[in-house]
Amino acid sequence: MASLLFPVSAIIICMLLVFLSVSETAASSKYDTIALPQYNLPTATFSVTDFGAAGDGKRYDTSHIQAAVDACADAGGGRVRFPPGDYLTATIFLRSGVVLEIEKGARVLGGARLGDYPLESWRWYVVLAENATDVGITGGGVIDGQGMKFVQQINDRKNIMVSWNTTGACYGDECRPRLVGFLGCQNVRVWNIRLMEPAYWCLHIVRCQKTSIHDVSIYGDFDTPNNDGIDIEDSNNTVITRCHIDTGDDAICPKTYTGPIYNLTATNCWIRTKSSAIKLGSASSFAFKNLLFDNITIVDSHRGIGFQIRDGGNVSGITFSNIKISTRYYDPSWWGRAEPIYVTSCPRDSNAAEGSISDVLFVNISAVSENGIFLSGSKQGLLSNLKFINVNVTYRRWTDFPAGLVDYRPGCQGLVNHSMAGIMMEHIDGLVIENMNMRWFENEYKHWDNPLDLRPSTVHNISLFNFQLDRYQQ
Repeated sequence: MASLLFPVSAIIICMLLVFLSVSETAASSKYDTIALPQYNLPTATFSVTDFGAAGDGKRYDTSHIQAAVDACADAGGGRVRFPPGDYLTATIFLRSGVVLEIEKGARVLGGARLGDYPLESWRWYVVLAENATDVGITGGGVIDGQGMKFVQQINDRKNIMVSWNTTGACYGDECRPRLVGFLGCQNVRVWNIRLMEPAYWCLHIVRCQKTSIHDVSIYGDFDTPNNDGIDIEDSNNTVITRCHIDTGDDAICPKTYTGPIYNLTATNCWIRTKSSAIKLGSASSFAFKNLLFDNITIVDSHRGIGFQIRDGGNVSGITFSNIKISTRYYDPSWWGRAEPIYVTSCPRDSNAAEGSISDVLFVNISAVSENGIFLSGSKQGLLSNLKFINVNVTYRRWTDFPAGLVDYRPGCQGLVNHSMAGIMMEHIDGLVIENMNMRWFENEYKHWDNPLDLRPSTVHNISLFNFQLDRYQQ
């Protein structure tokens, strides 16, 4: 199988290994320079109960909480403390120098009324910081968006959600409040907190510089759409570590709407989702550069690692290392077809540009999946210089959902009938596969036509070294 496509001489292989070693060292040195938020807040503490908060979960405590936040900020900063209790609130506006300390046994409950949120839909959050510096959330307690109050009809395929679009406040089917948002902030830290049941996106980082997210637990209803875990948008120098994310929609999702993303590191996380565990896009108008994902466990997800580049932004310098993946089919109404790795670039519509994806490394990856790896560029948006090193993939069916579909959504070709393959490839110029072991359970052969499925006219410069096929031995 090593010579299936192109023979590679020993000299070229040695050169390749040297190049990879140099590239990985250079990438590591870049990630080592990411700056974490460093600030020393005043020790002043302001308790929301001292400002009149009842904490009974029935009366709105918004004005009392905001009074504590404002007093803390006006005093030069510190912590706003929530003792044990349930604090029902409309939007809380976090200010510079203030950290919310939600203690164990305390819950901040987001309101479920349109009037609980600002007039502008882009400011609909339970907790919102705008253009703030040295801000954070911690304490061991909970922020709960009460997302189930926004479910119009429970459906085990996908819940039908309330949308406030009939009010004219916004348009589409996703008019619901997010949970926590930091917009245009610097030195953000979110740690030791539980974020639960968002009605829409959970933790949203927008145009921020220097953000640290660690030891955070995120839970969203598994049948609720659009309840993403962490969305990193147009933000730079971000670190995510030791997070547990169990939600219906995408778990860690970098996006570019108005500017690039660079220097994002995510490590030591556990993820389960009905969509993509890690997804770049689909909002992708600007570049993604220098992203590292390491030591991540992905369990029973609809898609493991995903690239949905649809708006002309270019992607380069991305590393995935030491990742364990388990993917399975869910209802086709959710994007994804159980691909452990999904790398795609194609225009969202006839007006969109085609972005390229280059210099992507997958190293030390193990996966058990109901479907194969999908690598698909486009005519003007090629995939180039992709490397798969030390990859073990085992294919096994264990759900009853139909197979035989390729998922290009959003946009592009939509869902396309196509038989399954170990790796599907199109519009690629430069792919190295080294030390890959591809295995099937004995009764699975009838589902698969080819280990490698490619269109020769669109795929060039492919090298395979130590590529092995085998049956899975239990």
